[in-house]
Amino acid sequence: MSLTLDPTAQDLLFREARTANTFTDEPVTDEQVQAIYDLVKYGPTAFNQSPLRIVLVRSADGRERLVQHMAEGNQAKTSTAPLVALLVADNEFHEELPALLPHFPQAKDAFFSERPVREQAAALNASLQAAYFIIGVRAAGLAAGPMTGYDATGIEKEFLDGDHKLLMVVNIGKPGEDAWFPRLPRLSYDEVVTTV
Repeated sequence: MSLTLDPTAQDLLFREARTANTFTDEPVTDEQVQAIYDLVKYGPTAFNQSPLRIVLVRSADGRERLVQHMAEGNQAKTSTAPLVALLVADNEFHEELPALLPHFPQAKDAFFSERPVREQAAALNASLQAAYFIIGVRAAGLAAGPMTGYDATGIEKEFLDGDHKLLMVVNIGKPGEDAWFPRLPRLSYDEVVTTV
């Protein structure tokens, strides 16, 4: 059985998509980011909690402040990417639940009154949304370079408040020269899927 999605789209989103390490200087516009968000916001999260928050780092000052917290191997690509997004989990997402879950507004207090419960839920569901965001970047014809090589505490102090937790830094743009490392192997279906 084949997939319903056109093979060209399958390639764009998955088979040919790679983590970009260099970018052209073509800008990524606010309109492109809006279109990406307007697509990926429909990805499912538990209780429709939607805890992902996105901080776009565009200014030279912001970029300089960010790059100092990146691992050495990530500094050059982060300083030259047309756009950098901080993907963040909002641990106070429950405040939005009455609007996001109008048929069950009491979920805010019934399930998420305790901070540790919110932190666990936010981390999982914002990570799902971060994956949707990367696919959305690809759907926009752009390349994403998601990274976790950084000083998270430093970035959080620099850009966030105590209610937000950094998940990853994503460089975004059109791929530049020698943007791709060789494709690494993947596990086979039989290595991953078990039927019971």
